[in-house]
Amino acid sequence: MTTEQQIVDTHAHLCARVFDPDRGEVIRRALSAGVGSIVIVAETIADARRNIELAVEYPCLKPAGGLYPEYADMKEAARMLDFIRKQRHLLYAIGEVGLDFWIAKEDKARELQREIFRQFIRLGRELDLPVNVHSRSAGRHAVAMLKEESAARVQMHAFDGKAAAAMPAVEAGYFFSIPPSVVRSRQKQKLVKQLPLSCLLMESDSPVLGPDQEQRNEPANILISVKAVAEIKDISYEAVLAAACENTVRLYGDL
Repeated sequence: MTTEQQIVDTHAHLCARVFDPDRGEVIRRALSAGVGSIVIVAETIADARRNIELAVEYPCLKPAGGLYPEYADMKEAARMLDFIRKQRHLLYAIGEVGLDFWIAKEDKARELQREIFRQFIRLGRELDLPVNVHSRSAGRHAVAMLKEESAARVQMHAFDGKAAAAMPAVEAGYFFSIPPSVVRSRQKQKLVKQLPLSCLLMESDSPVLGPDQEQRNEPANILISVKAVAEIKDISYEAVLAAACENTVRLYGDL
């Protein structure tokens, strides 16, 4: 297997209905582009179940289970925690989970998100699974919680904060995944410029966060992320590709 074939899309929503008509073609395009594996995250327990089913059909898909902050509910969280424990042997990560203060405006709603996120962080430690973290408008808060709970295996997905908010996570050994939207996001470009290459992963966040906001995104586009990071950091494409592969192995092991 070549280095190009080992690049991993570390965060995608391939269970989304928008992929139902041509999911197989999307996956084939990713493999042809040089993507070796795709970590498919969940927003709900239905997503998590579907991810496991899809991974049987497409072995390059690596399923994760998590509860998106928008659906913060203690009963649903308990169901998901139980599901992850029972399906631990089939899962590669807990995600996506985290905080979203763009959605939760009130203190009560934010505290509920925090309590649920805390439980998923602790489960990640208990089961030794990476935690794939959503932190929209809550980057500093999410990083602080992860550090308070001594989280060890962490991916900050599509981080929307400033580099200063990211640095404590870098120091803690956490990773940051870069979506193809980096080509049109000044915030993402600034973040990439400041963060060390040793903490960067690639993600598509398919079907969103693509290079063109109006078009459906797909995993093959993570190579656009690689190219953008290389240009921003003024280093070779090959160096970024090799680092992303190495960093992914450091967090996820061999996928």
